[in-house]
Amino acid sequence: MAPTRRPSDGLLARVNFPLYAVDMLTSRHILVAGGGGSSKTGVANGFEIYELYHNGSHFCAEEVLRHETGANVVMNFAVRNSGRRAYLCAGQEAHCQMYFVQPQLDITSDASMDKKLTQSDHPHENGVRHRGVQPHSGVETLSNGNNCHPPTAADVLKQFQRLQFDIQAADVIQTDFLSNGEPLQRVVRISSNGRLMATGGTDGQLRVWTFPQMQLSTSWPAHNKEIDDLDFSPDCKYIVSISKDAQGIVWDLSTGKQQHKLKWQTQEGNKYLFKRCRYGTVEGHKDNYRLFTVTNPLGKVGKQRGFVQQWDCKNGELRVAASVDESLSSLAVRDDGRFVAVGTMFSGSVSIYIAFSLQRVLHIPHAHSMFVTGLQFLPITNEEGPPISSDTEAAVLSISVDNKVCIHSLPQRKTIPAWLAVVFMVIMIFIVLVLCSYIGI
Repeated sequence: MAPTRRPSDGLLARVNFPLYAVDMLTSRHILVAGGGGSSKTGVANGFEIYELYHNGSHFCAEEVLRHETGANVVMNFAVRNSGRRAYLCAGQEAHCQMYFVQPQLDITSDASMDKKLTQSDHPHENGVRHRGVQPHSGVETLSNGNNCHPPTAADVLKQFQRLQFDIQAADVIQTDFLSNGEPLQRVVRISSNGRLMATGGTDGQLRVWTFPQMQLSTSWPAHNKEIDDLDFSPDCKYIVSISKDAQGIVWDLSTGKQQHKLKWQTQEGNKYLFKRCRYGTVEGHKDNYRLFTVTNPLGKVGKQRGFVQQWDCKNGELRVAASVDESLSSLAVRDDGRFVAVGTMFSGSVSIYIAFSLQRVLHIPHAHSMFVTGLQFLPITNEEGPPISSDTEAAVLSISVDNKVCIHSLPQRKTIPAWLAVVFMVIMIFIVLVLCSYIGI
């Protein structure tokens, strides 16, 4: 039985619009996006940026920036951080809008510091201290239901000499051209080397663009129904696409030709659809990697289960599969390829698995009140800065259309020290030799 939620985990922030996409902007800044759409419902559309840190007992988040996108809801996005600035490519209906995200160091004056310290350390009537709340933004930032400790010198430095961000709209391109319906970009990905961008949507065309120029490089009819997800292989030689036509296909980027299809023997002949796909490295090496997918039963669910799957990248054969009691909605792989996380469709639950065996090591039932729309592991290797130090082995962010940003962490699992293992082996060898001598072997 996998352990359930740690006492310090849970809600990081609550936004006033549904959330559809999440990623790490830097090693310690969370970027989430979503909205209520173009209808005049009064629900905003846009991005939120939070700074995340661990105060020694639990994770805390503070709002850094809110950027609204007018009538355009952001359903998907991809981030590429170049050091001096980040490129943010957001799916807005049939188009992909690029934004420049420019970091800036903000240093608050001493007088403002004293005032903010007094305000930020005052708990609200429910016992939860709200950090970085902007009254008119509709955003509520929390500290997991625990009061943060009184500010230390490090807290002051973090809060008052912190990174701010400026978001500016840049180029926009149309990426989906469905002729007999409503065109919609469903997914955008940027290759790990930062040279290519791929998009997929309702017209089933897989389009590869040069990046950051966003000029069309190649396009081919990958599927006869809309594309649900894409991912570049870590070595940037292949791209996998999955679609509502029940196909999962790995493509050779140099030729645009099919490398292989993902095929598996379904239980009792039931039909399944691929929902999400992600590559993950093995021990952090980009030339050695695995492919992960989640699949759901087609049609009436009944007693059918969803599956988390691991594939052989050389021939497209299924290696390992783990069943889940319901349909799955989201998937994430940690940057070192060691852990996989999935979110569910009906119960809003989140689980973490060991990547190579798909053994479940953490389960958080009902993490959200609705289906999980996005997951993202906290990075452990990041060129943009050191990762967040904590007492956890892994931590994953989750978002949902319930407007919540949550965090779930895997406690450090107990292991036997190396010296103790060596001593144990020496003792066992000694016992075996004595036993053999006693019986005359």
